[in-house]
Amino acid sequence: MLALITRRLLTAIPTLLVIILASFFLMRLAPGGPFDGERPLDPETQAALQQAYGLDRPLWEQAWLYLSRLVQGDFGPSLVYRDFTVSELIAQGLPISLALGGLAIGLALLIGVTAGLFSAVRAGRGADKTIMMLATIATALPTFVTGPALALFFGLWLGLLPVSGTGHGGTWLILPVVALALPVSGAIAKLTRAGLASVLKQDHIRSARARGLPEVKILLKHGLRPSLVPVASYLGPAAAGLLTGAVVVETVFGLPGLGRYFVQGALNRDYPLVLGVVTLYAALIILFNLFADLIYGWLDPRMREE
Repeated sequence: MLALITRRLLTAIPTLLVIILASFFLMRLAPGGPFDGERPLDPETQAALQQAYGLDRPLWEQAWLYLSRLVQGDFGPSLVYRDFTVSELIAQGLPISLALGGLAIGLALLIGVTAGLFSAVRAGRGADKTIMMLATIATALPTFVTGPALALFFGLWLGLLPVSGTGHGGTWLILPVVALALPVSGAIAKLTRAGLASVLKQDHIRSARARGLPEVKILLKHGLRPSLVPVASYLGPAAAGLLTGAVVVETVFGLPGLGRYFVQGALNRDYPLVLGVVTLYAALIILFNLFADLIYGWLDPRMREE
């Protein structure tokens, strides 16, 4: 397991470097700039701003300076939010995004594993087909559809839950977390059902039933763990999907998370802000993939020897 962690960490560094450099040059190649607006600045002012932020230097030099600051934990100043550094903006938005993502993956696992377990036990019956149909629908619907629909129904029509902002205690989390969790829960349900249905046909399950073990014990002790191997391999991409999906959900529900800063930074060509959020997203995705590999290794001991 230690060798697995070491290999993943060694590949994470060059992967993160490639992502940072690719994002850096793609942002610079995009038309427009951070100081362009409806009322263009006079050439002298724009030249002074370019020089103050180092944007008048060659691209390779700008990239080197950015990497040098990044190694020291400095994401640089925001070009649009002039009173804040990128690190300060990330510190404001990261807790909200992590709360949304963490609660969403927890809810998705709870719903998905429970639904998949219930469906596998009743394989081929009406309940199985109904659950799988609902799981397919949940997986197919994107968050930019489910988010507004939930806000419209539970917020505006029924008036049960807030649809914008972070007030009202903790109830503001319910709708965005559900919107994020639904597609992932559908995929987890289908993976759990397929894995458990396959495991229940194996010889060791037949032997356990022949010994007269209770069905609940057979499912939870002998069947569930190996059936969750596909779910563990899916957790890394699922976490990445939740991070990118949170950009849409935070915008829909007006939440001051990283998604809002990312969208505003991209629209305003705030290079340091976009790069800071992309770097953080990439690091989190790599970290989540490492956690998924560790869970995979715990569920399947053969993985530890690879």
